[in-house]
Amino acid sequence: MKNEPVEIADAGLQPERTIFAWNRTMVSFLVVSAVFLRWLPHYGIGMILLIAVSSSMALGILLSQRARYRRMALGVKHEKVQADVVAVLMTTLALCALGGYALFLVLGPN
Repeated sequence: MKNEPVEIADAGLQPERTIFAWNRTMVSFLVVSAVFLRWLPHYGIGMILLIAVSSSMALGILLSQRARYRRMALGVKHEKVQADVVAVLMTTLALCALGGYALFLVLGPN
């Protein structure tokens, strides 16, 4: 079946380490959302976009965790692990966009 747990004998626990790393990334996006929420009274309505993007990234990571773990576990089992290039690129682009827009709001013309 598709939703059955995948049993692997991985002494290094690669899928678990990967999931923990993505969990840390998700928590980081949530913390950034909280910081942006705190900045809302000082920098205005433009912060709503930053809060929405960082919260959406955290939610996206949360919702993709099960599929990511299953893909990693099957990859380890079949000795054919593929890097999740799309997720890493999306995260990198989101971080660059968040940083650039935050700098624009903080340092821009007020």
